[in-house]
Amino acid sequence: MSGRSLGMKLSKGGSLALVLVAYVVALECAWLTASACGKAHPVLALGLSYLVAALVIYVFSLALDNGSMFDAWWSVLPAAAVLWLAHAGGSSVPTLRTVLVACAVLVWSLRLTSNWARDWPGLHHEDWRYLDLYTKGPKPLISLGAVHVFPAAMVFLVSLPMVPALIFGHTHMNWLDWLAFVICLKGAAWEFIADEQMRSFARTKQPGDVMRTGLWKYSRHPNYFGELLFWWGLWVFALSSDLAWWWTVVGPVALTAMFLGASIPLIDARSLARRPEFQEYAKRTSRLFPLPPKKS
Repeated sequence: MSGRSLGMKLSKGGSLALVLVAYVVALECAWLTASACGKAHPVLALGLSYLVAALVIYVFSLALDNGSMFDAWWSVLPAAAVLWLAHAGGSSVPTLRTVLVACAVLVWSLRLTSNWARDWPGLHHEDWRYLDLYTKGPKPLISLGAVHVFPAAMVFLVSLPMVPALIFGHTHMNWLDWLAFVICLKGAAWEFIADEQMRSFARTKQPGDVMRTGLWKYSRHPNYFGELLFWWGLWVFALSSDLAWWWTVVGPVALTAMFLGASIPLIDARSLARRPEFQEYAKRTSRLFPLPPKKS
């Protein structure tokens, strides 16, 4: 039986169990890789562990012929990273800062992973964006580069602020730490509200309907706005820890550019093709940052 055939036959529970097995193996390999690099080289440990974990999931994806094995990895990997970094943290790092960073990341991770698990149909399904990418070249190479390694590189960049916050941060706790914590929690809460509003809308919508109430009245992608809030908040932790690590802003900047330059245009183009009313909604509603809707 082929991997694709197996995935088609598995129930959602069976699919989740198989994904869990793959993730446990990947986490173990990532933890061993980070430990081999040692806490003296945390950036290298973070980068190599993310890459190794992505390659492990890629092998499972090849075996099952389904790139959506990687879907939840975006929210699982930073949670594992924050635990490893906290474990390897330096003695000069304030304990309270470690607790705040770990709590913020774990809250974000649990919310996003549980949201994926609730809505994911199972291994008989594969993300439409992956299917579109596969038409542009050899499927194994596209899957390796675009579906696995590129997202792993992106989540590595946005995770970099955790290094100064948990390993090298030598400054005392200050107001920036609390500001960062509030921004991170607000981002996670914003995503939760947006996703729940969309889930409620999806239960009663008719084909072609456009979500235009709640947070979706002020932004076409409020869930992406919440995601950006979280990662910019994490960067503020880096600033509070050591200003010399300001350059880790490359992470939230890269994520913002990806959302504005790739993810949002792709989703909007699909909505324009499938929902006749979306064009009028798009003219009135901010693309990302919440703003009052324009008058007709």
